Amino acid sequence: MDLATRQRELLLDEFGAIRRQAAAALELFEEGATIPFVARYRKERTSGLTETQLKHIQDRRDFYAELSTRKRTVLDTISGQGKLTPDLEHAIVECRDKQALEDLYLPYKPKRRTRAQIAREKGYEPLADLLWAHKPASGDPEAMRGACDILAERIAEDAPTRAWTRDTTLKRGVLRSRRKRGAEGDLSKYEMYLDFSEPVSRLASHRILAMWRGEREGALSIGIELDPAPILAQLDRSFNRPNSPHRTLFVEIERDAYERLLAPSIETEVRAALWERAEDEAIRVFAANLRNLLLAPPVRGEAILGIDPGLRTGCKAAVIDATGKFLEHTVIWPDRPDAAAVVDRMVARHAVKKIAVGNGTGSREADAFLRKSGLGVTPVAVSEAGASVYSASDVAVREFPQLDVTVRGAISIARRLQDPLAELVKIDPKAIGVGQYQHDVDQAKLKRELDHVVESCVNLVGVDINTASADLLSYVAGVTRPLADNIVVGRPYRAREELRKVPRFGPKAFEQAAGFLRIPGGDHPLDASAVHPESYPVVEKIARRLRKSVRELVGTRVPVRPEEFADERVGVPTVRDILAELEKPGLDPRSEFRAAAFDPAVTELEHVKAGMTLEGVVTNVTDFGAFVDVGVHQDGLVHVSELADRFVRDPHEVARVGQVVRVRVLSVDVPRRRIALSMKRT
Repeated sequence: MDLATRQRELLLDEFGAIRRQAAAALELFEEGATIPFVARYRKERTSGLTETQLKHIQDRRDFYAELSTRKRTVLDTISGQGKLTPDLEHAIVECRDKQALEDLYLPYKPKRRTRAQIAREKGYEPLADLLWAHKPASGDPEAMRGACDILAERIAEDAPTRAWTRDTTLKRGVLRSRRKRGAEGDLSKYEMYLDFSEPVSRLASHRILAMWRGEREGALSIGIELDPAPILAQLDRSFNRPNSPHRTLFVEIERDAYERLLAPSIETEVRAALWERAEDEAIRVFAANLRNLLLAPPVRGEAILGIDPGLRTGCKAAVIDATGKFLEHTVIWPDRPDAAAVVDRMVARHAVKKIAVGNGTGSREADAFLRKSGLGVTPVAVSEAGASVYSASDVAVREFPQLDVTVRGAISIARRLQDPLAELVKIDPKAIGVGQYQHDVDQAKLKRELDHVVESCVNLVGVDINTASADLLSYVAGVTRPLADNIVVGRPYRAREELRKVPRFGPKAFEQAAGFLRIPGGDHPLDASAVHPESYPVVEKIARRLRKSVRELVGTRVPVRPEEFADERVGVPTVRDILAELEKPGLDPRSEFRAAAFDPAVTELEHVKAGMTLEGVVTNVTDFGAFVDVGVHQDGLVHVSELADRFVRDPHEVARVGQVVRVRVLSVDVPRRRIALSMKRT
């Protein structure tokens, strides 16, 4: 039986109505194509599958690849024992679930010496077989105990029994969390879980993450409680017989199988399943927040003054020009008489249009100073999350080897306002602070998901090849980090075709990357657009039909029907994309920038009062609500029940990181530094 072929069939079976498109996507992935490239430039092959659909296909492909590897190990192990029957082989090959596969493997899996194994070594298995067949049998007390141990293990390792018991535990079990005996220290963050219970079926992901962390830290003791009666009754129906000569004995065997073997094992598996579910949700939330943060509106074409606030050491200030190039830096002491004049000179000298102020300690004081100085330039609060990580990183050292880390921080703050995507790709996403329990989850899985988000955002926006950092370029489809470094070395470029001469930029890499790399003001008018070089002949054909030059078509609505220019290589979807791109070449999909207007009278937590209406910025979205910065160095929480006047299942439906919102203060707890907010209109 060809395992690889069957696994591909099982994979494609999952996609039903889009099976043909899924098969085409798999072929493209096998050819080395990336998700952004396939989604944008191979719509004919996949009938227009979206990036989300392509990501799901790729994820399921990876799942089946891992499952297939495990199946091969299981098959080889059982075959080596001489116990692989055709029915068992078929069940293993057809398996679509990791846990079900492990259930099938369990009776044959090498394990430590169990009570049942010891009984087999003593020769009690024939007696156990007679009991299992419900035939008359007897033996001395030791032999009977050994035979019972063998049967208890058989029951506990029966695959259908394990599946049923696991499902019952998930549906009817109750997870209970208590303060762990002997736990000391501050347990306030686990206060609600010191005596907590909830049905397993209703457990929210953030509760699972919180309780598991509390258990790891020695604060909580966690277990799953379940009425055993229904399970014992099911075991009796499955393994006992009404007229069995060993009916009473089997009841005892079944109870031992459940209490000693099955229940502890199933609890471990259920807890693992709960954790995996919570982990996947945490990663999903982090990815959604990161996408919104990376796609936050940029401040296009303006010189910006970045300020890293400091009360004791002064405010570090740095200016960047409209392209992000560093120009000048200084230290500002707001309490000194000449402070306003220093800022005024920097603003005038470089025609600064906006001032980006880090939102850390001292930010409101810096903001108040700037507003009083009458500069005519609006200060904008910018998140500092991860700025210190960047400032001390190898990336920052390579960019600004002669500058102090604090100055690098001010530059980064300015660049975050100017182009969040270009600056934030330099930082490990986990340091940006828009996740929940991100350090607790599988780091490899988290990295894969976040890397996909960054790659997706970078390719959605496109990259100016002559100004982008190597970090940004390395996320372009088909571009590796060494290739990104080579691209930077070879700058400037006047045409996309010049990239073919860059070391390591082979035909496949060019195919994948060229459409996402832009050259504004280059020799070819389409090099600044998202039109792929392979489609330039289509544009030239349109230009000939209209008796115009290609340059004359750029920036205009072209009056042609897509069907007229489609052929066997370029289909109607691609021609439609080309026409849309000609009308608005290089259009940035990000929205226009808008800054939040913090209330100048509310700068400290003590100033916040119930009933106030404030403007703020969403800093994080979790599965239980959204956190909003209202300018008092302590984010408030809008619980999911207060996000809208309607029922909200997923907070991401109505809130996104970076969104400017108006909130009403419900309550303030100054000692615990908690602010409860509402986004409801009524």
